[in-house]
Amino acid sequence: MGKTLKETIKEIIRKHLKNKKGKVFGQCLTAVGWVGGTLPELYEKDGMIELSMADVAGGGIVTGSALMKEKPIYVIRYQGFNWYNAPMIVNYAAKSKEIWNTPCPVFVRGIGMEGGIGPVAGSSHHSLYYRMPGLKIVSPMTPNEYKKIYDSFMKDNEVYYVSEHRGSFNNRIELKNDIKGRKDFVIIAISITRFEAIKAKEILEKKGLKIGIINILWIKPLKVSKASIKCIANSKFGALILDDDYVDGISNSIANKLSHLTNKKIFTLGLSDKSAGFHKRVDNLPPNSSQIVKKIISLIRN
Repeated sequence: MGKTLKETIKEIIRKHLKNKKGKVFGQCLTAVGWVGGTLPELYEKDGMIELSMADVAGGGIVTGSALMKEKPIYVIRYQGFNWYNAPMIVNYAAKSKEIWNTPCPVFVRGIGMEGGIGPVAGSSHHSLYYRMPGLKIVSPMTPNEYKKIYDSFMKDNEVYYVSEHRGSFNNRIELKNDIKGRKDFVIIAISITRFEAIKAKEILEKKGLKIGIINILWIKPLKVSKASIKCIANSKFGALILDDDYVDGISNSIANKLSHLTNKKIFTLGLSDKSAGFHKRVDNLPPNSSQIVKKIISLIRN
C-alpha cells in the first residue's frame, strides 16, 4: 500500500529541512506525537524552530524568515489559533510582494480538528484568509495532492495557506471526481467533508439517485474544471457545497460564483452558527453523511 498523508507530509518536511535547508516553525513541534505524526524527529539544529506560546508573535517571526528567503513552513496546530497567528501573515507577508516588490513566501499549515476541544481551537477556518489579497488557499486531503501543493509552493513566491485536517492524516487513497453522465444532484466538497461526501453518495445512489462529486483542492484561486462546471449545469436539481467552516464565508462565495457560471441553484452546508463546547453534546461538527443525505433529499423534494 502507498504512504498515508501524514507519512507523505513527514517525508516532505524532512526533505525541506535536510535537502532544501528550509525552516519549520511552530509551537510544541517536538512534543509527544510530533503534530499528529507529520513531523520528522528533528530539532533546532536541523531547522525545526520551537516558538513560544505567545501566539500573536509567531506570524511575525515566520514573516521575517520568509524575507530572508528561507521558504519557511509555519505549523498552526489548531486552525482556530489563526485568529492570533494570522495578522502578520495577511498584513505583511501577503502584501509585501505587491507593495514593496519583495516576495515573502510562507507555507502555512493550518490543521483542522474538532470534537471536545472547545470554542477557540476547533474546525477549519480558511475563510479567515479568504478575503485577503496576496495569498493562495488550498485544502489537500490526499498524498498526491499534498506533494503537488508543496511543489507548487517551492516554484512560487506567494503565501500559501494550506488547510489540513487531522481526520485525513491516515488517508492513503486519492479522491476522484465523479462527473460523467447527467446527474440528479452534485456534491461539491471541501476539506474533511470530502470523505463523508463519498458515504452520502453511496447512500443516495442506493435510493436510485445519480450523484456527482466534485473535490475542491484549490480554494483561492478557485479551480474547478470546465467538465465539472458542465456537470453542475447539466444536473437536474443543482449542487450542495460542503465545508468544515461556517458557510458565511468561502462556501457562500463559491456558491455564488458557481451559480452564475452554471445557472443552477447552489446550496451550502457547513458548521452550525454556534460556538462549540468541550463535550460531545455541545460540539459543533462538520456535516456527516446522514446529515448530507437528509439535506439533499429535502432539497430535491422542495
